[in-house]
Amino acid sequence: MKIPLVDLKLQYENIKDEIESAIKEILKETNFILGLQVETLEKEIARYSGVKFAIGVASGTDALVLALTALNIGKGDEVVTTPFTFIATAEAICRVGARPVFCDIDYHTYNLAPEKVEKKITQKTKAILPVHLYGLPCEMDRILSLAKKYGLKVIEDCAQALGSEYKSKKVGSLGDVGCISFFPGKNLGCYGDGGMVITNDEKVAQNVKMLRNHGSTTKYYYGMHGFNSRLDTLQAAILQVKLKYINRWIDLRIKNANLYNELLKNTDIICPTNNLDYMKHSFNYYTIRIKKDRDSVQKYLKQNGIASAVYYPLCLHLQEVYKDLDYQKGDFPIAEQAQEEVLSLPMYPELTKEQIQEVVKIIKQVI
Repeated sequence: MKIPLVDLKLQYENIKDEIESAIKEILKETNFILGLQVETLEKEIARYSGVKFAIGVASGTDALVLALTALNIGKGDEVVTTPFTFIATAEAICRVGARPVFCDIDYHTYNLAPEKVEKKITQKTKAILPVHLYGLPCEMDRILSLAKKYGLKVIEDCAQALGSEYKSKKVGSLGDVGCISFFPGKNLGCYGDGGMVITNDEKVAQNVKMLRNHGSTTKYYYGMHGFNSRLDTLQAAILQVKLKYINRWIDLRIKNANLYNELLKNTDIICPTNNLDYMKHSFNYYTIRIKKDRDSVQKYLKQNGIASAVYYPLCLHLQEVYKDLDYQKGDFPIAEQAQEEVLSLPMYPELTKEQIQEVVKIIKQVI
Protein backbone atom coordinates (compact mmCIF):
# COMPACT_ATOMS: atom_id res chain seq x y z
CA MET A 1 0.00 0.00 0.00
CA LYS A 2 1.53 3.31 -1.12
CA ILE A 3 0.70 6.18 1.23
CA PRO A 4 1.88 9.71 0.42
CA LEU A 5 2.77 12.33 3.01
CA VAL A 6 -0.05 14.48 1.65
CA ASP A 7 -2.50 13.71 -1.16
CA LEU A 8 -3.31 16.92 -3.03
CA LYS A 9 -4.63 14.97 -6.02
CA LEU A 10 -7.34 13.37 -3.90
CA GLN A 11 -8.28 16.72 -2.38
CA TYR A 12 -8.53 18.24 -5.86
CA GLU A 13 -10.75 15.43 -7.13
CA ASN A 14 -13.19 16.07 -4.29
CA ILE A 15 -13.61 19.78 -5.14
CA LYS A 16 -12.66 19.68 -8.83
CA ASP A 17 -15.82 21.25 -10.24
CA GLU A 18 -15.74 24.20 -7.84
CA ILE A 19 -12.05 24.83 -8.41
CA GLU A 20 -12.31 24.71 -12.20
CA SER A 21 -15.36 26.97 -12.18
CA ALA A 22 -13.52 29.54 -10.05
CA ILE A 23 -10.45 29.44 -12.34
CA LYS A 24 -12.54 29.79 -15.51
CA GLU A 25 -14.25 32.86 -14.07
CA ILE A 26 -10.89 34.56 -13.52
CA LEU A 27 -9.69 33.61 -17.00
CA LYS A 28 -12.87 35.08 -18.44
CA GLU A 29 -12.48 38.31 -16.45
CA THR A 30 -8.68 38.54 -17.12
CA ASN A 31 -8.23 40.52 -13.89
CA PHE A 32 -5.17 38.63 -12.67
CA ILE A 33 -3.57 41.15 -10.29
CA LEU A 34 -5.42 42.35 -7.13
CA GLY A 35 -8.78 41.37 -8.54
CA LEU A 36 -12.03 41.36 -6.58
CA GLN A 37 -11.42 37.81 -5.35
CA VAL A 38 -8.30 38.97 -3.47
CA GLU A 39 -10.26 41.60 -1.56
CA THR A 40 -13.07 39.16 -0.86
CA LEU A 41 -10.66 36.49 0.42
CA GLU A 42 -8.95 39.06 2.64
CA LYS A 43 -12.27 39.86 4.30
CA GLU A 44 -13.07 36.17 4.71
CA ILE A 45 -9.68 35.34 6.24
CA ALA A 46 -9.92 38.34 8.57
CA ARG A 47 -13.34 37.19 9.73
CA TYR A 48 -12.19 33.59 10.12
CA SER A 49 -9.11 34.64 12.11
CA GLY A 50 -10.95 37.14 14.29
CA VAL A 51 -8.96 40.21 13.20
CA LYS A 52 -9.84 43.52 11.57
CA PHE A 53 -7.44 43.43 8.63
CA ALA A 54 -5.93 40.88 6.24
CA ILE A 55 -3.63 41.64 3.32
CA GLY A 56 -2.83 39.06 0.66
CA VAL A 57 0.83 38.76 -0.37
CA ALA A 58 2.90 36.55 -2.64
CA SER A 59 4.09 33.99 -0.07
CA GLY A 60 4.34 33.15 3.60
CA THR A 61 7.96 34.29 3.55
CA ASP A 62 6.94 37.66 2.13
CA ALA A 63 4.27 37.92 4.82
CA LEU A 64 7.03 37.78 7.44
CA VAL A 65 9.26 40.25 5.58
CA LEU A 66 6.46 42.75 5.05
CA ALA A 67 5.23 42.41 8.62
CA LEU A 68 8.69 43.11 10.02
CA THR A 69 9.13 46.05 7.64
CA ALA A 70 5.71 47.47 8.51
CA LEU A 71 6.68 47.39 12.19
CA ASN A 72 9.86 49.35 11.39
CA ILE A 73 12.17 46.52 12.40
CA GLY A 74 15.47 46.70 10.55
CA LYS A 75 19.20 47.27 10.69
CA GLY A 76 20.67 46.97 14.18
CA ASP A 77 17.54 45.40 15.68
CA GLU A 78 17.25 41.94 17.20
CA VAL A 79 14.34 39.52 16.98
CA VAL A 80 14.09 36.53 19.31
CA THR A 81 12.91 33.35 17.59
CA THR A 82 13.35 29.59 17.45
CA PRO A 83 16.18 27.69 15.72
CA PHE A 84 13.84 24.73 15.12
CA THR A 85 11.76 25.94 12.20
CA PHE A 86 11.82 26.40 8.43
CA ILE A 87 14.47 28.87 7.30
CA ALA A 88 11.89 31.45 6.17
CA THR A 89 11.41 32.55 9.78
CA ALA A 90 15.03 33.63 10.27
CA GLU A 91 15.51 34.51 6.61
CA ALA A 92 12.83 37.19 6.85
CA ILE A 93 14.54 38.74 9.88
CA CYS A 94 17.82 38.90 7.99
CA ARG A 95 16.14 40.28 4.86
CA VAL A 96 15.07 43.41 6.74
CA GLY A 97 18.59 43.85 8.13
CA ALA A 98 17.83 42.65 11.66
CA ARG A 99 19.55 39.84 13.56
CA PRO A 100 17.80 36.62 14.54
CA VAL A 101 18.53 35.75 18.17
CA PHE A 102 17.78 32.08 18.68
CA CYS A 103 16.25 30.62 21.82
CA ASP A 104 15.80 26.95 22.68
CA ILE A 105 12.48 25.16 22.45
CA ASP A 106 10.19 23.26 24.82
CA TYR A 107 10.82 19.51 24.83
CA HIS A 108 7.16 18.54 24.52
CA THR A 109 5.76 21.15 22.13
CA TYR A 110 8.83 21.92 19.95
CA ASN A 111 7.81 25.59 20.26
CA LEU A 112 9.77 28.52 21.65
CA ALA A 113 10.29 28.00 25.42
CA PRO A 114 8.89 31.17 27.07
CA GLU A 115 10.92 30.73 30.25
CA LYS A 116 14.11 30.99 28.17
CA VAL A 117 13.11 33.98 26.06
CA GLU A 118 13.68 36.63 28.72
CA LYS A 119 17.38 35.78 28.94
CA LYS A 120 17.72 36.59 25.22
CA ILE A 121 16.24 40.08 25.44
CA THR A 122 18.69 43.00 25.16
CA GLN A 123 18.40 46.72 24.51
CA LYS A 124 18.50 45.89 20.79
CA THR A 125 15.56 43.49 20.93
CA LYS A 126 12.52 44.84 19.08
CA ALA A 127 10.32 41.76 18.68
CA ILE A 128 9.61 38.14 19.53
CA LEU A 129 8.74 35.87 16.62
CA PRO A 130 7.11 32.65 17.87
CA VAL A 131 6.38 29.83 15.41
CA HIS A 132 3.29 27.67 15.94
CA LEU A 133 5.16 24.59 14.76
CA TYR A 134 3.32 21.67 13.16
CA GLY A 135 -0.01 23.38 14.03
CA LEU A 136 0.38 23.50 17.84
CA PRO A 137 0.07 27.03 19.28
CA CYS A 138 2.86 28.50 21.39
CA GLU A 139 2.33 29.51 25.02
CA MET A 140 1.15 32.94 23.94
CA ASP A 141 0.15 34.39 27.33
CA ARG A 142 3.69 34.10 28.61
CA ILE A 143 5.18 35.45 25.38
CA LEU A 144 2.75 38.39 25.30
CA SER A 145 3.50 39.13 28.96
CA LEU A 146 7.23 39.35 28.18
CA ALA A 147 6.54 41.55 25.17
CA LYS A 148 4.50 43.93 27.28
CA LYS A 149 7.15 44.01 30.01
CA TYR A 150 9.91 45.00 27.58
CA GLY A 151 7.87 46.96 25.02
CA LEU A 152 8.35 44.44 22.21
CA LYS A 153 6.30 43.56 19.16
CA VAL A 154 5.02 40.00 18.67
CA ILE A 155 4.90 38.57 15.15
CA GLU A 156 3.23 35.15 14.96
CA ASP A 157 4.49 32.74 12.31
CA CYS A 158 1.29 30.84 11.50
CA ALA A 159 2.61 29.15 8.36
CA GLN A 160 1.72 25.69 9.70
CA ALA A 161 -1.15 26.69 11.93
CA LEU A 162 -4.09 28.30 10.16
CA GLY A 163 -7.14 27.27 12.18
CA SER A 164 -5.21 26.48 15.36
CA GLU A 165 -6.53 28.11 18.53
CA TYR A 166 -5.10 29.35 21.81
CA LYS A 167 -7.73 29.86 24.52
CA SER A 168 -10.47 29.97 21.87
CA LYS A 169 -8.68 32.59 19.77
CA LYS A 170 -7.24 31.83 16.37
CA VAL A 171 -3.48 32.02 16.13
CA GLY A 172 -2.36 35.17 14.37
CA SER A 173 -4.91 37.25 16.25
CA LEU A 174 -2.98 37.27 19.54
CA GLY A 175 0.17 39.23 18.73
CA ASP A 176 0.68 42.46 16.81
CA VAL A 177 0.79 40.66 13.46
CA GLY A 178 0.12 37.15 12.18
CA CYS A 179 1.74 35.69 9.05
CA ILE A 180 0.05 32.95 7.02
CA SER A 181 1.39 30.71 4.27
CA PHE A 182 -0.81 29.25 1.54
CA PHE A 183 1.90 26.87 0.27
CA PRO A 184 0.09 23.89 -1.32
CA GLY A 185 0.74 21.46 1.55
CA LYS A 186 -0.66 23.73 4.28
CA ASN A 187 -4.02 23.33 6.02
CA LEU A 188 -5.30 25.89 3.51
CA GLY A 189 -3.10 25.70 0.44
CA CYS A 190 -3.30 27.29 -2.98
CA TYR A 191 -1.88 25.94 -6.25
CA GLY A 192 1.40 27.82 -6.07
CA ASP A 193 2.78 30.32 -3.59
CA GLY A 194 0.67 32.70 -1.55
CA GLY A 195 0.49 34.28 1.87
CA MET A 196 -1.34 36.77 4.07
CA VAL A 197 -0.63 39.24 6.83
CA ILE A 198 -3.33 39.61 9.49
CA THR A 199 -3.55 42.28 12.18
CA ASN A 200 -5.80 44.48 14.28
CA ASP A 201 -3.49 47.48 13.77
CA GLU A 202 -4.82 49.74 11.01
CA LYS A 203 -1.50 51.51 10.48
CA VAL A 204 0.36 48.23 10.08
CA ALA A 205 -2.30 47.02 7.65
CA GLN A 206 -1.98 50.19 5.58
CA ASN A 207 1.80 49.87 5.53
CA VAL A 208 1.67 46.23 4.38
CA LYS A 209 -0.86 47.12 1.70
CA MET A 210 1.53 49.75 0.33
CA LEU A 211 4.62 47.60 0.73
CA ARG A 212 3.18 44.69 -1.25
CA ASN A 213 2.49 47.00 -4.22
CA HIS A 214 5.81 48.81 -4.70
CA GLY A 215 5.06 51.29 -1.89
CA SER A 216 2.02 52.65 -3.70
CA THR A 217 -1.66 53.22 -3.02
CA THR A 218 -2.26 55.26 -6.18
CA LYS A 219 -0.85 53.96 -9.45
CA TYR A 220 2.54 55.47 -10.30
CA TYR A 221 2.72 57.44 -7.03
CA TYR A 222 4.93 56.00 -4.29
CA GLY A 223 5.13 56.77 -0.58
CA MET A 224 7.80 54.26 0.45
CA HIS A 225 10.27 51.73 -0.90
CA GLY A 226 8.17 48.63 -1.37
CA PHE A 227 8.05 45.17 -2.89
CA ASN A 228 6.25 43.32 -5.66
CA SER A 229 4.39 40.88 -3.44
CA ARG A 230 0.76 40.54 -4.41
CA LEU A 231 -1.46 37.49 -3.99
CA ASP A 232 -2.57 36.39 -7.46
CA THR A 233 -6.28 36.64 -8.18
CA LEU A 234 -6.25 33.05 -9.44
CA GLN A 235 -4.83 31.83 -6.14
CA ALA A 236 -7.32 33.90 -4.17
CA ALA A 237 -10.21 32.34 -6.08
CA ILE A 238 -8.86 28.84 -5.38
CA LEU A 239 -8.45 29.66 -1.70
CA GLN A 240 -12.01 30.98 -1.50
CA VAL A 241 -13.28 27.58 -2.58
CA LYS A 242 -11.05 25.74 -0.13
CA LEU A 243 -11.80 28.04 2.81
CA LYS A 244 -15.37 26.71 2.87
CA TYR A 245 -13.99 23.31 3.85
CA ILE A 246 -11.24 24.32 6.27
CA ASN A 247 -13.08 23.57 9.53
CA ARG A 248 -14.16 20.15 8.32
CA TRP A 249 -10.67 19.37 7.06
CA ILE A 250 -9.09 20.36 10.38
CA ASP A 251 -11.62 18.22 12.27
CA LEU A 252 -10.60 15.27 10.09
CA ARG A 253 -6.92 15.97 10.75
CA ILE A 254 -7.60 15.93 14.50
CA LYS A 255 -9.56 12.70 14.15
CA ASN A 256 -6.67 11.11 12.27
CA ALA A 257 -4.15 12.34 14.84
CA ASN A 258 -6.23 10.88 17.67
CA LEU A 259 -6.29 7.52 15.89
CA TYR A 260 -2.51 7.59 15.42
CA ASN A 261 -2.11 8.42 19.13
CA GLU A 262 -4.38 5.57 20.16
CA LEU A 263 -2.61 3.01 17.98
CA LEU A 264 0.85 4.12 19.10
CA LYS A 265 0.16 4.56 22.81
CA ASN A 266 1.74 1.31 23.99
CA THR A 267 4.98 1.80 22.09
CA ASP A 268 8.18 3.73 22.73
CA ILE A 269 7.02 6.36 20.25
CA ILE A 270 6.40 9.82 21.69
CA CYS A 271 3.23 11.19 20.11
CA PRO A 272 2.51 14.91 19.61
CA THR A 273 1.04 16.87 22.49
CA ASN A 274 -2.73 17.05 22.09
CA ASN A 275 -4.08 17.07 25.65
CA LEU A 276 -3.95 20.79 26.44
CA ASP A 277 -7.57 21.83 26.78
CA TYR A 278 -6.79 25.49 26.09
CA MET A 279 -5.18 24.77 22.71
CA LYS A 280 -6.48 23.45 19.42
CA HIS A 281 -3.80 21.67 17.39
CA SER A 282 -4.64 21.79 13.67
CA PHE A 283 -2.12 19.06 12.73
CA ASN A 284 -0.67 20.52 9.58
CA TYR A 285 1.89 17.81 10.36
CA TYR A 286 1.59 14.74 12.55
CA THR A 287 5.06 14.49 14.07
CA ILE A 288 6.21 11.69 16.31
CA ARG A 289 9.45 11.37 18.24
CA ILE A 290 11.65 8.27 17.95
CA LYS A 291 14.41 8.33 20.53
CA LYS A 292 16.37 5.45 19.02
CA ASP A 293 17.42 5.15 15.37
CA ARG A 294 14.79 7.37 13.74
CA ASP A 295 16.48 7.07 10.34
CA SER A 296 16.05 3.28 10.25
CA VAL A 297 12.31 3.67 10.87
CA GLN A 298 12.06 6.20 8.06
CA LYS A 299 13.99 3.93 5.72
CA TYR A 300 11.74 0.98 6.52
CA LEU A 301 8.62 3.07 5.93
CA LYS A 302 9.97 4.09 2.53
CA GLN A 303 10.72 0.47 1.63
CA ASN A 304 7.08 -0.28 2.31
CA GLY A 305 5.73 2.58 0.20
CA ILE A 306 4.99 4.99 3.05
CA ALA A 307 6.20 8.57 2.79
CA SER A 308 7.51 10.49 5.78
CA ALA A 309 9.60 13.61 6.37
CA VAL A 310 11.95 15.14 8.91
CA TYR A 311 10.97 18.69 9.85
CA TYR A 312 13.78 19.71 10.41
CA PRO A 313 17.05 17.74 10.06
CA LEU A 314 19.43 20.61 10.96
CA CYS A 315 18.59 23.50 13.29
CA LEU A 316 19.04 26.98 11.89
CA HIS A 317 21.86 27.95 14.26
CA LEU A 318 23.94 25.11 12.77
CA GLN A 319 23.29 26.02 9.14
CA GLU A 320 26.17 27.29 7.01
CA VAL A 321 24.26 30.43 6.08
CA TYR A 322 24.17 31.55 9.75
CA LYS A 323 27.77 30.79 10.68
CA ASP A 324 28.40 34.53 11.10
CA LEU A 325 26.00 34.55 14.07
CA ASP A 326 28.64 32.58 16.02
CA TYR A 327 26.39 29.87 17.40
CA GLN A 328 27.88 26.48 18.21
CA LYS A 329 26.67 22.91 18.41
CA GLY A 330 25.32 22.42 21.92
CA ASP A 331 23.96 25.96 22.29
CA PHE A 332 20.35 24.75 22.05
CA PRO A 333 20.35 21.13 23.23
CA ILE A 334 16.60 20.52 23.15
CA ALA A 335 16.27 21.74 19.57
CA GLU A 336 19.33 19.71 18.59
CA GLN A 337 17.87 16.60 20.20
CA ALA A 338 14.59 17.13 18.34
CA GLN A 339 16.34 17.29 14.97
CA GLU A 340 17.64 13.77 15.55
CA GLU A 341 14.32 12.28 16.70
CA VAL A 342 11.31 13.85 14.96
CA LEU A 343 9.51 12.17 12.07
CA SER A 344 6.35 13.41 10.37
CA LEU A 345 3.95 10.74 9.16
CA PRO A 346 1.26 10.94 6.46
CA MET A 347 -1.39 13.48 7.47
CA TYR A 348 -4.23 14.90 5.42
CA PRO A 349 -8.02 15.05 5.80
CA GLU A 350 -8.68 12.25 3.32
CA LEU A 351 -6.33 9.79 5.05
CA THR A 352 -8.30 6.63 5.86
CA LYS A 353 -8.42 4.51 8.99
CA GLU A 354 -6.94 1.61 7.03
CA GLN A 355 -4.02 3.72 5.85
CA ILE A 356 -3.23 4.89 9.38
CA GLN A 357 -3.40 1.30 10.62
CA GLU A 358 -0.98 0.28 7.87
CA VAL A 359 1.49 3.05 8.79
CA VAL A 360 1.42 2.02 12.44
CA LYS A 361 1.73 -1.67 11.59
CA ILE A 362 4.91 -1.00 9.60
CA ILE A 363 6.37 1.16 12.38
CA LYS A 364 5.69 -1.53 14.96
CA GLN A 365 7.60 -4.05 12.85
CA VAL A 366 10.81 -2.09 13.23
CA ILE A 367 10.77 -0.31 16.62
